[in-house]
Amino acid sequence: MADVLALVDDLFFQSKMAETARHLGVTLQTVSTGAAFVAAAAPPATQTAPRLLLVDLNARQGALEAIESLHAAGNQLPVIAFLSHVQVELAQRARAAGCQQVMPRSQFAAGLADILRQVKT
Repeated sequence: MADVLALVDDLFFQSKMAETARHLGVTLQTVSTGAAFVAAAAPPATQTAPRLLLVDLNARQGALEAIESLHAAGNQLPVIAFLSHVQVELAQRARAAGCQQVMPRSQFAAGLADILRQVKT
């Protein structure tokens, strides 16, 4: 299983994340739907769960709902979400749903390497 699981449906951003992860030696799995994210975040007992969850709250298919579902199921993995800086209400909903950190997309992109390094420590 990957060190980091990311729900991102923007192919350009997926590529940027994958390249940064590869450069750091971090394994990254990306999915593009909330349903796939929930399934991958809670793998069968024979597989290792990821150590960090990343969520693009602007993903078109169920990002917030996926976070809420994992939180309701008792998820203990750290969740970092990102979104447009003007989406204050969505950020509040994400925190209430269980995100440890919610940040503007620009801040997330600028700090991506540091965020991914968290799984190396």
